[in-house]
Amino acid sequence: MTEMTNPPPPGADDLAAAQKLRDGYKRIRAELSRIIVGQDAVIEELLIALFAGGHCILEGVPGLAKTLMISSLARCLSLSFNRIQFTPDLMPSDITGTEVIAEDKSTGNRAFKFLPGPVFANIILADEINRTPPKTQAAMLESMQERQVTVGGVRHALEAPFFVLATQNPIEQEGTYPLPEAQQDRFMFKIFIGYPGYDEELEIATRTTTEVDAKVDTVLSAAEILELQRLVRRVPAAPPVIKYALDLVRKTRPSDAAAPEIVRKHVAWGAGPRAVQFLILGAKARAVLRGNYHVSTEDIRALAPAVLRHRVITNFAAQAEGYSSDRLIADLLAQTAPYSGGLLQDERVSKAINA
Repeated sequence: MTEMTNPPPPGADDLAAAQKLRDGYKRIRAELSRIIVGQDAVIEELLIALFAGGHCILEGVPGLAKTLMISSLARCLSLSFNRIQFTPDLMPSDITGTEVIAEDKSTGNRAFKFLPGPVFANIILADEINRTPPKTQAAMLESMQERQVTVGGVRHALEAPFFVLATQNPIEQEGTYPLPEAQQDRFMFKIFIGYPGYDEELEIATRTTTEVDAKVDTVLSAAEILELQRLVRRVPAAPPVIKYALDLVRKTRPSDAAAPEIVRKHVAWGAGPRAVQFLILGAKARAVLRGNYHVSTEDIRALAPAVLRHRVITNFAAQAEGYSSDRLIADLLAQTAPYSGGLLQDERVSKAINA
């Protein structure tokens, strides 16, 4: 077993930054509640991804306020926002930008000038990303991974923070181009948005059929968000917590010796190393938002479905039996005990790490 080391205690600056992050999180939730009814878990996961520096896929039927939620979040954070409606005729240059010939009126000389596309913003809503061909999808995903675009052999850096929220419609799949699994791996979370409850839908109907126009106030600036993203990476995670995340991910791979029978029977491909990275980063952000300055296995377990559901590829046997990736992840979590053995059998140590 990996020996558990004591991470250095947080300094006064880190504690102040952590409190600022928690205060900002509460204020953002309060501002969004003026416009968005319910969807608390979705908003929490969006903000965790933002503070961890990741991107998200949101999947839900039309009319669940996906676009409104994202645009309202951008206004809360004082970030530039662009919405790109993906269609079958959208070209890569429609996203990244293009070069045009510009003439200098004083000299008459002509030269190429770069005109930035809509990807040059802090928050990008890639609306219905599965409705555009792979060539255009690849242009979007390259900017996500490299934080830059290349046009005419010249690289153009994207301004930080850079956060992509892609939406997918689970119905009307005719004429769509589903994202390949390897490209979905670049998204930190895949978040399902469900129907609102009865009382929530009643509130939505009441709010949206009156003349009331709710406004949101700015909570955090771009510089503050970058500072908080750096803070999240400084949050300590004990080696056993990291090992737990790694063990959970490795069990999703049918070729791994630790994989249980349900994985060998129902999974074609398991999650890759990026899943471990995102689990730990997301758990660090979640821990701080919930008032802790250390990562626990509960943080890992809470984010496992959002991190793994688009990385665990089920086979035909699973589809025939109605065995979804979410159900498989739930079974894995039930079978993966947090810790055992050695120092961690001490009730005091186990309680401190698993809290």
